[in-house]
Amino acid sequence: MKKVDNQTSNHSSLYCTFFGHNFQVSKKVTYHVKEYKCCNCKKEMTTNSNGNLTELTPKFREINSVLERIHNNKLIRLSRQRIDYPQFKMTS
Repeated sequence: MKKVDNQTSNHSSLYCTFFGHNFQVSKKVTYHVKEYKCCNCKKEMTTNSNGNLTELTPKFREINSVLERIHNNKLIRLSRQRIDYPQFKMTS
């Protein structure tokens, strides 16, 4: 075990303790649900059903993967529907 790695993680968590986390989007699950990761301490968060940030546990990770699969299937189905049935505008 390297002593430098231990000091870096303590330094990062100390920084987040004083200044707060610096979350950036790491994955877009749907339009409203995203996964975030702190640049300093690598803590991962996600949005829950109320839109609040919660810790990304294995249960939420599985929920997000299923939700992403359903969302992608819906987008594929809608894009096929638009191609198969073009809508015509009524003109006078």
